[in-house]
Amino acid sequence: MSPLEKGLVEVFTGSGKGKTSAALGVVLRASGQGLRAHIIYFMKGDYPYGERNTLALLPNVSHQSFGHECFIDPNRVTEEEREQARQALEAACNAIASNDYDLVVLDEINIAVAWKLIEIEDVLRLIEEKPENVELILTGRHAHPKLIQRADLVTDMVEVKHPFHKGIKARRGIDY
Repeated sequence: MSPLEKGLVEVFTGSGKGKTSAALGVVLRASGQGLRAHIIYFMKGDYPYGERNTLALLPNVSHQSFGHECFIDPNRVTEEEREQARQALEAACNAIASNDYDLVVLDEINIAVAWKLIEIEDVLRLIEEKPENVELILTGRHAHPKLIQRADLVTDMVEVKHPFHKGIKARRGIDY
């Protein structure tokens, strides 16, 4: 039985950096309180993100990755990329319904919806079928207005300044 009486729906979106980092901060906090967390990475494949090494060391935290290591071109989405997103959505439904987790993070699901890899109606159905005691976090740019309306908490990360615009590429250990 989950220690959460009321699980909320949280959305971290916007053009600024920090959406996944914010969600992982909640995972860290949840783990520290003995909650069981599961992260499903949409569109991030087996890229060597540093946080995965640390998450594997935490009790009661697990994850699944879907997609490919390379980035998706939103103007040229392939059927294989759509299939990976469908598999991620199915894994999300199973994880949420399993009663094995208090917190489920769906990382980059907002992009998967925005780029038509999965349908917004399927994500809304997942939310409606979520057990009362499961906290759900959805991350990624371009959160659909229906998700924003449905969520209990929405944080819009706003980019004010980013080192990428000065030619500084993503740095190992800081950005991935």
